[in-house]
Amino acid sequence: MSKMIHTTSTSLQLPKRRRVHHTTTTSSFHIFNHLSFPSNSKSSSINFPSNDRSSPSLCSNSYPFSNLLPVIYRRSPKATLHHESSDNNDVTETSETSKTTETLVLGLLFGLWYLFNIYFNIYNKQVLGVFPNPVTMTAVQLAVGTFIIFMSWALNLHKWPNISRGQLLAILPLAVMHTLGNLTTNMSLGKVSVSFTHTIKAMEPFFTVVLSTMFLGEIPTAWVLSSLVPIVGGVILASLTEVSFNWPGFWSAMASNLANQSRNVLSKKLMVKKEESLDNITLFSIITIMSFFLFTPVALLVEGVKFTPAYLQSAGLNIKQVYIRSLLASICFHAYQ
Repeated sequence: MSKMIHTTSTSLQLPKRRRVHHTTTTSSFHIFNHLSFPSNSKSSSINFPSNDRSSPSLCSNSYPFSNLLPVIYRRSPKATLHHESSDNNDVTETSETSKTTETLVLGLLFGLWYLFNIYFNIYNKQVLGVFPNPVTMTAVQLAVGTFIIFMSWALNLHKWPNISRGQLLAILPLAVMHTLGNLTTNMSLGKVSVSFTHTIKAMEPFFTVVLSTMFLGEIPTAWVLSSLVPIVGGVILASLTEVSFNWPGFWSAMASNLANQSRNVLSKKLMVKKEESLDNITLFSIITIMSFFLFTPVALLVEGVKFTPAYLQSAGLNIKQVYIRSLLASICFHAYQ
């Protein structure tokens, strides 16, 4: 019966051309599949083939572009999976590269920290060896640090802080401890060797534990206490065998430990309010500036104005050498802090 319908439909002549409206519910393959355009007939005719799978379609060889359409309308699942796998690999490689970069930067910062610390001790010891005025040198180092901080703010290397009166009052004890710690370190370096000063300063963890217990209520564990035993024993042994040992240098270094660790503990105790908390760079900058303004009058009263070219020349010192090494020591001090 389908053959009869097909034969009848092919012989049917339409008296006038009829516009056919096609719905959009069928796919592109079925639209092309249901239309035929005979070229030898004078009048247009429309064939309505059956839904048989054997009917002509775009997949047949009668259409030269039929082999291209599956590529256009279909996407290979394997290609999609390969694309997603490539994206995941790119993300993983980027994450690994970022972690490697962060590790290298952290290692570089540790190296610079040690380097600046070493050169600070070298230049500072050289200056104090010929210019034994630790109070003046402390004021000079704070002055250079203050200048560096203001320049970094002026050049927008770090944003200007918005400090309230409450924050300044909370930072004031920290600035006092910072000043005393720097002063006593310079006093110790002027009295004993650099190695012995830093051997004594290795007891900072001991002072941290004691002060944290007293002011913060942090009870150390047995493991922490046991780790302090070799530190204390090593300092005692080094003190007994140190050639340049003297009590002023020893107690100055111990006072430096007490002052520096008091600053750290007080910063935890006083800077606890959210509105008073500052980032580390801003906090250290404010501490340095306050220390400079607090200590400079004291330095002028105690040692007077001695860091002038006239005074250095009268003392028979190389003015240029003293100034350059004092500047380098001050820059290194501010950098490693």
